[in-house]
Amino acid sequence: MITKCLLVDDEPPAIDLLNKHLSLFTDMEVSATCFNAMQALDVLRDQPIDLMFLDIEMPKLSGFDFLKTLQNPPKVIVTTAYREYASEGYDLDVVDYLLKPISLQRFTKAIERYYSRTHIAQGSSAISSDFFYVNVNKKNIKVPFQDILFVESLKDYTRIHMVDRKLIVKGNIGKMEKQLPSNLFKRVHRSYIVSLQRITAYTQHDVEVEHMEIPLGTSYKADVFQALNTPIIPKQTSL
Repeated sequence: MITKCLLVDDEPPAIDLLNKHLSLFTDMEVSATCFNAMQALDVLRDQPIDLMFLDIEMPKLSGFDFLKTLQNPPKVIVTTAYREYASEGYDLDVVDYLLKPISLQRFTKAIERYYSRTHIAQGSSAISSDFFYVNVNKKNIKVPFQDILFVESLKDYTRIHMVDRKLIVKGNIGKMEKQLPSNLFKRVHRSYIVSLQRITAYTQHDVEVEHMEIPLGTSYKADVFQALNTPIIPKQTSL
């Protein structure tokens, strides 16, 4: 799914840098660039925009004053040279707040937050795309959901086991769980998330994915068995 972007900044070099960064993301498309809020308003009236990169200090109408006038604004990433507006930005529920000059590394983190926010906002049953992106060694890699076998916790990192490779991604397994649609994936243990369609067998104690036995945590059994349409077998007590 292509994300349509709007760039709003009164400084041409800043627009150029955003264009350069966005060109590295294959699913990001710059639909329009504007040098003030009034131009941006015209664009928003004429075409759908998914993500707006918005400067704050601009002539006539500031970025935040402009944002407050919008009834249904797109997702917003703030780009500014002024640190002091950060609190107000998050009060307006912006995706991220980037300070100029914007490095590629920091920009990539903001895009990751956008990906995460859009997945969560759409809801697990309404996710329209069949993939997401993960950042590995400063490169955003496309990961189709159907290629994932299971996800393994490595404390502050996660390892994604796929049909043809493994990827190690910075971020704990809880963060990864939020990015995966719950109708396709289930947390089966505090250290594992599995693809439901990849489960080939299971017992009361584990699930099997591609001949790999993954432990089934007690607190996760009810949810997992419900997803598999299987009742929990109660423990037998001795007489």
